[in-house]
Amino acid sequence: MMPKNRLDEKSLYVGVSILTEADSDLENVITKFGNPPLWSREPGYSTLVHIILEQQVSLASAKAAFNKLKEAVENDLTPERFLEFSDTELKNIGFSRQKTKYCRELSKSLINGDLELDKLEGLDNADARKELKKIKGIGDWTANIYLLMALMRPDVWPSGDLALKKSIQKIKSLPDTPSSERCDEIASQWKPLRAVAARIIWHHYLNQPSL
Repeated sequence: MMPKNRLDEKSLYVGVSILTEADSDLENVITKFGNPPLWSREPGYSTLVHIILEQQVSLASAKAAFNKLKEAVENDLTPERFLEFSDTELKNIGFSRQKTKYCRELSKSLINGDLELDKLEGLDNADARKELKKIKGIGDWTANIYLLMALMRPDVWPSGDLALKKSIQKIKSLPDTPSSERCDEIASQWKPLRAVAARIIWHHYLNQPSL
């Protein structure tokens, strides 16, 4: 039975079963490391800020900056509260100048109603991605990670993700790190469960320290 439009623990494992029956390379990952975590995040502003922090840096450094931000906020992180921080304060927390600008743009867009995150739940992937990308600093990767981990859509593929590239090279025994286009081509065989495949491949990556 194919998972519905929102992944949960049960439908994730159904998806894993479907993919591993069809792809022996993914099956080898599951055999070696077990099923991947669901890796779900709470939909909303805070998660989107966290994903912006993850752009082109390690997960550990993004997490450290995000935790420092939460400590500085003390209460709930809101767009209004974020805008109270000075550029210097945000730099000390771990925001680059560019990411400070992006998160300020996001905050202002939510306050003035240009972006309504609650409405994304009712949109299909293409329309939800289009809404998110209206905000400067939110491109395909950031939008796709939000759809994949916060909205839990089962068929989203975060094209260009470096960890996926490195693990696909290993899993598929490729001579070189594949391009984003090559990874997208490989991932097309995993439709309509590309978000499940991504979790399997990230699971492989996180269990291979040398990658």
